[in-house]
Amino acid sequence: MIKWQPPTPRGLFGDASPETKTLATYRANIDGGSRGNPGPASYGVVIRDARGEIVAKLKKYIGRMTNNVAEYYGLIAALDYAQSHGIRALRIESDSELLVKQMRGQYKVKSEDLRPLFERAKKMSQAFETFRIEHVYREQNKEADALANEAMDEVDGIPSRPAAAPKTEPAITKDTPRKLRARYRAGVLHLREPLDLADDTEVEILLRPAPKS
Repeated sequence: MIKWQPPTPRGLFGDASPETKTLATYRANIDGGSRGNPGPASYGVVIRDARGEIVAKLKKYIGRMTNNVAEYYGLIAALDYAQSHGIRALRIESDSELLVKQMRGQYKVKSEDLRPLFERAKKMSQAFETFRIEHVYREQNKEADALANEAMDEVDGIPSRPAAAPKTEPAITKDTPRKLRARYRAGVLHLREPLDLADDTEVEILLRPAPKS
């Protein structure tokens, strides 16, 4: 007697069938930012093939928008690139919890500004044979974030800075003051670089907006 089993689901976030599991899955890291929220906004996208090699870097200034609108522009740009290049399996990584949960159907889209962008992205995502979207921490999304900032800097007239030549720095101890860049978003202060400190280390924070030039 053969026991019947339901077919493996193939949906927006379900596992792929045995046939589609052999597809080469590309990964796109996306980010969108706005200086002022709303303010000058842009997005950045980094796309890697199944081997982890970068195949595309996308960035664009999109005018005066909010952070969330810029995040959706980045998502749509990644989806459009993938479709136009014949990519059939795609995984999106974003540090926007709102965007990820809206695309997963866990959050409703209440904003009238986001609704048409959400509907467009949703429809585009359904054209792939396999599609996933996942939330990652900002530290895992640094390349896309850097591209978005580059696009805004270029509009502001700030040239991209070439990598500085290595130089000898004085030894840094646990008591040495350090200047770190951070971004404040949704009630949380996000560091722009890793900070290796022991648990329960106390720090003093001086809040001062970063200069634009």
